[in-house]
Amino acid sequence: MSKQRQRASAPTPAAKRCAIYTRKSTTMGLEQEFNSLDAQRESCLAYIERQQGWTLVDERYDDGGFTGANIDRPAFTRLMADVEAGKVDVIVVYKVDRLSRSLLDFVKVMERLSIAGASFVSITQNFSTADAMGRLTMNMLISFAEFERSMIAERTR
Repeated sequence: MSKQRQRASAPTPAAKRCAIYTRKSTTMGLEQEFNSLDAQRESCLAYIERQQGWTLVDERYDDGGFTGANIDRPAFTRLMADVEAGKVDVIVVYKVDRLSRSLLDFVKVMERLSIAGASFVSITQNFSTADAMGRLTMNMLISFAEFERSMIAERTR
């Protein structure tokens, strides 16, 4: 079979409804016309547009002024409800620590995503949670995010 024929018969990727989640710990700078949340969103949107079959959902999920130490955030709560309702297939974030800085919370979120048949992408930390090495990498990144949060708390005290 020719290469051209093989390409023509290759299955097209399934359509994925994507939600961008952005978070910033403080409200400082959020009043600016273009702020950190906008920058995160713009980068994530560019990533989604490069993926075949991926589309952005209409809803925005932006938490400005909320810590990553817990998952008690209004936009995040709405996002997870939409994932569990089957409205979102992929959560796209700029960095893993935008989603959570707690390893325990992150593991719980990943479990909820798995049950809902949804997935998670960090656009600046390229790894796959489909294999053991990817899961190890993800857990290490979250552990470092949790450590960084603890260091910030110690310095603040």
